[in-house]
Amino acid sequence: MQEGLQKFATSADLSIRWHLLGHLQTNKARKAVQAFATIHSVDGIELLQKLDRAAEESGRTPELLIQVDLAGEATKFGATPDDVRRLLDAAGACRAARVVGLMTLPPIPDTPEDARPWFRRLRDLRDEWLASGVPAPMLRELSMGMSGDFEVAIQEGATMVRVGTAIFGSRHVEQ
Repeated sequence: MQEGLQKFATSADLSIRWHLLGHLQTNKARKAVQAFATIHSVDGIELLQKLDRAAEESGRTPELLIQVDLAGEATKFGATPDDVRRLLDAAGACRAARVVGLMTLPPIPDTPEDARPWFRRLRDLRDEWLASGVPAPMLRELSMGMSGDFEVAIQEGATMVRVGTAIFGSRHVEQ
């Protein structure tokens, strides 16, 4: 969040549609809604509701993606597949923010092909939820794949890939 806000401030004169990646704490919901058009890391109902309230109060309509934790890694965030359905149901009550899809971060793969089962699993879950009646506009986006595995992600149905390293090089985050 902090890194994104710094980049946002230094490029305020540019017409950029910013996306927020990374864990978002509920106490940062208002700032996130004001700065980012799309938030890829919704992982709970409380966060979803706070983002929606902040969006309504600020007159914004951010797009939200539910981060799905498929691997259960302790170092990553996300909703379990069982919790995603509850999040999708809760998203139906949103007044300003709009859930438009799903995002996942697989375990760091040794090869791009190692990420394929995780991408396929997210696509399959999306298809199951569509078949069970979740409105298609809530599941139109699949954000999966990064610079090292985006080609496999696209083959498995990604509609958004995160390729910042391929474009800008490695990150140098100041502590």
